[in-house]
Amino acid sequence: MTALEELLAKLKANPELKQKALDLVKNNKMVWVPNPGPQTDAFNSKADILLYGGQPGGGKSSLLLGLALTRHRRSLVIRKQFSDLDGIVDNLQGIIKTKQGIARGGRPKYQSPDGRLISFQGVADTGEVDTGKQGNAFDLIAIDEAAQLTQSVIRTMIGWNRPGPGVPKDQRCRVVLASNPPLNSTGDWLGEFFGAWFDDKHPNPAKFGELRWYYFDDEGKSVETLETKPFEIDGVKYYPHSRTYIPASLKDNPFLSEDDYHKNLQAFEEPLRSIIMSGNFLAARQDQDFQVIPTQWVRDAMERWKQNPNPPAGVPMCAMGCDMVMGGKDDAIIAPRYDYWFDQFVVIPGKDVPDGNLSGHIITNRKDNALVIIDMGGGYGGATWNCLKDNLGTHNLKSYKGAESGVGRTKDRQLGFINKRSSSMWALREALDTSQLGGSCICLPPDPLLLADLTAPTFEITPRGIKIESKEEVCKRLGRSPDRGDAVVMAYVEGMRGLTPLNNRSIDLKKISMPTHAKMSERKSLLRLR
Repeated sequence: MTALEELLAKLKANPELKQKALDLVKNNKMVWVPNPGPQTDAFNSKADILLYGGQPGGGKSSLLLGLALTRHRRSLVIRKQFSDLDGIVDNLQGIIKTKQGIARGGRPKYQSPDGRLISFQGVADTGEVDTGKQGNAFDLIAIDEAAQLTQSVIRTMIGWNRPGPGVPKDQRCRVVLASNPPLNSTGDWLGEFFGAWFDDKHPNPAKFGELRWYYFDDEGKSVETLETKPFEIDGVKYYPHSRTYIPASLKDNPFLSEDDYHKNLQAFEEPLRSIIMSGNFLAARQDQDFQVIPTQWVRDAMERWKQNPNPPAGVPMCAMGCDMVMGGKDDAIIAPRYDYWFDQFVVIPGKDVPDGNLSGHIITNRKDNALVIIDMGGGYGGATWNCLKDNLGTHNLKSYKGAESGVGRTKDRQLGFINKRSSSMWALREALDTSQLGGSCICLPPDPLLLADLTAPTFEITPRGIKIESKEEVCKRLGRSPDRGDAVVMAYVEGMRGLTPLNNRSIDLKKISMPTHAKMSERKSLLRLR
């Protein structure tokens, strides 16, 4: 039975739809036709970059192969693991009903009778793309399970999306990302990249399938624009591209039995099963092994913030954590803190501070003689420190260097820390721990980038104590600097000395729990008041 006959058998209850599919094949001599509904919408989408997926079983891999077989001349199909390519090649063989033209082995590919080329590639364990493919042009970049790859890898592949040799210059080019929701921090970038479709707090939310236009600025950041054609800013020419998201679900695939597929998914443990079946790209994801701060603890802190979206009454600003830059593509971040409530970030694009001096922004946003903590790692904080020390006095400034020796021990007094970065992040971890006596009182602003920053790092136990993953490794995985998370960590750890005395607070003490690293006098006072 051919693929077309299988489809017609599934759709025999709908004669009108059956005839429409048959006419489509006869008129276009297509070897593959999309399922009616979201898969057809995705097949016909005009987006330069399309995200298709959500629930498993929606026909994601079939869409990628169908486009390569019918609409494109040179296609590159990507999976993270090279070993996973066998399944896609098997899927291809099932569609074309022959082994002819398929080459497996170290560089699998398919050459169709009408001259179409489909190359298959896995991404190395290092996260790097195959140098043998770099510079090659493909009019279709098809990435299966995109949430398993970093944004930097995806962005590299987008650069290969153009007509190749022997392909007409008017050939349609596009990038299709097929994916289930991310299961760890590697895929968190999708929530930002397609925020207009995912985030209900987006200032201008988009409908599924709606085209939105973006360009990458001179710092490499993605910027939404109303322009649909190339334009110039200060003499620099930018080329906008369109994006959209089309959700897919198991019910949209007539080839799969919903009951059988659900039965197979029962084998997954929670919360993995619920994450996959939800199809929600912003849903809680499965934590990595040895993740420093559990994702749910951060989500709980953000939920507390939503319930209390203003600084607590009678509590002044006690600290400002300042993550520094000196030009470049990353943002400078200021995290204001009011005891255990953290305000929304002050964000300054790196290009606006080429000299690295944030003193003006700090003075503008500082209140109540708050302590200013400046990240001095990498030498970026020197200009700001020198400018502020004569105006605020060094007693109102605190330098932070994550590479310095670690201080303190874990709550159970069992382990030390290899450096200050490790002890600082662990202190925030213990403060966010919802299982501690009384729970946690930390309130963090709802921010998907902050969520990714705080939940990306992992740790290991060494003979010298706990060692948290280096910032360089986290940057590599996120495709950017975890600046929001760093600012919060600095404000928390170094800002403890500025806490408001308990008898001056207008708060419900029954809802407050003092973190482990708070001053002993504060903890004793709290216990007496309770």
